[in-house]
Amino acid sequence: MADSTARATIHAGGEWLAAASGATREIIDPADGLPCAVVAEGDERDAELAVAAARRAFDAGDWPGTPVAERAALLRRVADLLVRDREQLGLLESRDAGKTVEEGRVDIDCVADAFRYFADLVTAEGAGRVVDAGSADVHSVVVHEPVGVCALITPWNYPLLQASWKIAPALAAGNTFVVKPSELTPLTTVALIGLLAEAGLPAGVAGLVTGPGRTVGARLAGHPDVDLVSFTGGLASGIEVARAAAPTVKKVALELGGKNPNVVFADACATPEDFDTAVDQALNAAFIHSGQVCSAGTRLIVEEPVRERFVAELARRAARIRLGRGTADGVECGPLVSERQRAKVEAYVASALAEGAVLRTGGKRPEPSADRPATGYFYEPTVLDRCHREMRVVREEVFGPVLTVETFRTEDEALALANDTEYGLAGAVWSTDAGKARRVAGRLRHGTVWINDYHPYLPQAEWGGFGKSGTGRELGPTGLAEYRETKHVYQNLAPRPVRWFAG
Repeated sequence: MADSTARATIHAGGEWLAAASGATREIIDPADGLPCAVVAEGDERDAELAVAAARRAFDAGDWPGTPVAERAALLRRVADLLVRDREQLGLLESRDAGKTVEEGRVDIDCVADAFRYFADLVTAEGAGRVVDAGSADVHSVVVHEPVGVCALITPWNYPLLQASWKIAPALAAGNTFVVKPSELTPLTTVALIGLLAEAGLPAGVAGLVTGPGRTVGARLAGHPDVDLVSFTGGLASGIEVARAAAPTVKKVALELGGKNPNVVFADACATPEDFDTAVDQALNAAFIHSGQVCSAGTRLIVEEPVRERFVAELARRAARIRLGRGTADGVECGPLVSERQRAKVEAYVASALAEGAVLRTGGKRPEPSADRPATGYFYEPTVLDRCHREMRVVREEVFGPVLTVETFRTEDEALALANDTEYGLAGAVWSTDAGKARRVAGRLRHGTVWINDYHPYLPQAEWGGFGKSGTGRELGPTGLAEYRETKHVYQNLAPRPVRWFAG
């Protein structure tokens, strides 16, 4: 258990505070189901306080007018601090979210990359876009200004990474913000706010409220003094955020779920090396972080001639994945984030089997071991064969280590299956025919498409989805633009009467 100072995890106006109600929440380590920290359990009053501080900092503070070079320098200092604290933060991310320590370390590297990218992006920009008004007597320019106060609501699966994708561009653009991390995994976001202060961010610019979405998140989304809300999470919660934000007509960015296809053509398995790579990447696509990834490739869509061989080898390797506490040596996959999440996964597997799916491996809780306490929220990597589009497990986001297998015979059939989803976040196509691969990628209705790979992303490239996977984009130039307003300044250098009205 952490000491009682950990309960002062609400940050407003440069101060660490306990919740107005005095309430606290125990943070549970999903590897053993035991408390590992205590944080403040904020509510609407705490959200009000944090928004008021961020509003004052934006309207009367120096940060929005701070020169771009100084804002960028601060972001780079934050990146350096993240590198300094990489081991500590990686371990904290592992204990908080259940992922392996190595995954946690990679996350911290990516967070530092995001801060550096947005620092570089803003410093490379010009002062504005000059518009030719057709007259030497007119100076016309389009400029960008910060939106104002931003409410940033982040998910439990990648706590620090998702926070950085919002905080870094928000600060680069000159905004102030209040971040609400998931109540399940807030610890690394709390640590990041401390690093921002250490890097020299002025008091009041960064706010944090730990607490539930139904109170804190709802108040932030609907608050009239919030100018933008950026939310990452599930579809149902995203709809509620948009509904809460609508009366104030604020900017809204939503990065929601996905049901992501991984399309494997037979020619991608023609040689032993190609076959090994495609199977290995299918495992990575589905089972990294126990499948608790919005872009997880949990819909394997494989061409009929190689289906049996591919699925047999995939199931064999999935059964050998080493499950356990993320901090233990040799562990490849950690637990699910909570008992509630595991129960949800179990219900999806049960429904799939009732609807005719064939279990090739997994489908149950593993036997306890020294690295896998019985009280932890572990679930075996699961492969469900002979699936079809009418199954709930194929249509709905499971967010767990469950891979479904569908089969196709033609390119058009593969595309029809891959695009037959209300989501459109990410997908992949595997083929040694470069023309076919690019053709299929061009027809996939998903925001990110990988060819002969799965999961890599670049901070320079936009991230977001089609359909019910959300609105707006994170990362890339568009990710910065989300946190800005565009203004046209038209200056008449030689004003004179228009004489439109005779009087």
